[in-house]
Amino acid sequence: MNHPEQDRPQLTRRALLARSGLGLGALGALGVLADSGSLGAAPRGAESGSLAPRPPHFAGKAKRVIHFFLNGGPSHVDTFDPKPSLRKYAGQALPETLLTERKTGAAFPSPFRFRRHGESGIEVSELFSETARHIDDIAVIRSMYAQVPNHEPSLMLMNCGDSVQSRPSVGSWVMYGLGTENQNLPGFLALCPGGYPIKGVENWQAGFLPGGYQGTYIDSKHQTIDRLIENIEHPHVATEAQRRQLDLLGLLNAEHQQTLDDSRLDARIQSFELAFRMQMEAAEAFDLSSEPTHIRALYGEGVHGRQTLIARRLVERGVRYVQLWHGAGQPWDNHDQIEANHRRLAGEIDRPIAALLTDLKARGLLDETLVLWGGEFGRTPTVELTADGKSMQGRDHNHYGFSVWMAGGGIKGGTTFGSTDEFGFRAERDPVSVHDLHATMLHLLGFDHERLTFRYAGRDFRLTDVHGRVLHEIVA
Repeated sequence: MNHPEQDRPQLTRRALLARSGLGLGALGALGVLADSGSLGAAPRGAESGSLAPRPPHFAGKAKRVIHFFLNGGPSHVDTFDPKPSLRKYAGQALPETLLTERKTGAAFPSPFRFRRHGESGIEVSELFSETARHIDDIAVIRSMYAQVPNHEPSLMLMNCGDSVQSRPSVGSWVMYGLGTENQNLPGFLALCPGGYPIKGVENWQAGFLPGGYQGTYIDSKHQTIDRLIENIEHPHVATEAQRRQLDLLGLLNAEHQQTLDDSRLDARIQSFELAFRMQMEAAEAFDLSSEPTHIRALYGEGVHGRQTLIARRLVERGVRYVQLWHGAGQPWDNHDQIEANHRRLAGEIDRPIAALLTDLKARGLLDETLVLWGGEFGRTPTVELTADGKSMQGRDHNHYGFSVWMAGGGIKGGTTFGSTDEFGFRAERDPVSVHDLHATMLHLLGFDHERLTFRYAGRDFRLTDVHGRVLHEIVA
């Protein structure tokens, strides 16, 4: 004898509780909150992990982001925050110092010359003389601050908005809000030559957001497509056969979804489909041979020239968020010999950054592309010392005050905002938290950062947690 109830999907205890008690009351409350606009829900489709493009809360000026991440922490007093008082006190103790992770000593003036550039006359170090030619398109924030002087929590704060808890990354939040304009490429890519930075994939994690919003890692030290993107081609199965396999798998997964609502399954399905579609378009997007000779020369032939040109090609093809890391580990963490090390590192990216700004502007893309530059914190204006008190000619971590800059995407160029103290130790005038930076980025992309939320573990989370203000002073 057949028992019809045996053919019905079985409810788990958790599913039964979720669908019963106080259900009508919850529906009523949901309707009231939705009518009042208090829910701050993301556009339709975002909750399920859909990658389809979606409108923001309002018309944003930026549609995409390119983030230069100088992992390790570049020195603000050697790049975009000149401090002439350090020369006055060179070799002497500063009137006031702050507690740092390692032992530091006397004032350590920058070994690099600063010059005024552009109509705005903003001072920039010789380390970024090429980038400085675009200073009238750049807004320099000189009063950033983080929470602790350690790489790991500061990386998480800058990339995910929380230095303690595991949270979704900025790129994942952008994908959650906007989706992506190209369904044949990942909407969020992290390019890092030579391997992972400190904290690895956590820097571009989706966290509690649907898994389809996680960043895709590319080792940009490679040049051929089969090395840049591993397993981009199936070694044994033809394209037509792969399509039939995916269609069959899709049918089986669809049946499974009828009995179990699991966002992880949605993410897995999307990853299979995206991997298949990437075989068609990724090779073309990453192939620089089609670029004119003068464009390749503009960016340079080094790994940073190549990955920066790839970033332009990606955003041009509808990718939402591209993060360009300097290299594996923390290359900008120059505790010693900062003059030689910072000069070498800046020499690797100054020209590509300038080339990108030139190229985006020439193609009419800069107005819609937000470019962000910076690290997880800055460095001390005092020299770092060895255990026996000798100078290391470098600088320790400094989370009290540092600089980042933004260009394009609705930014008011040729401006500076905030300042550190006379010596560059702490953010003094108009301090800017990382939450403020993220709120401003989301605003430029068309989002009220207080309304872009995701319900998880019984509360509505957002990138900026319960903090953040938009820096309207640097918005055009």
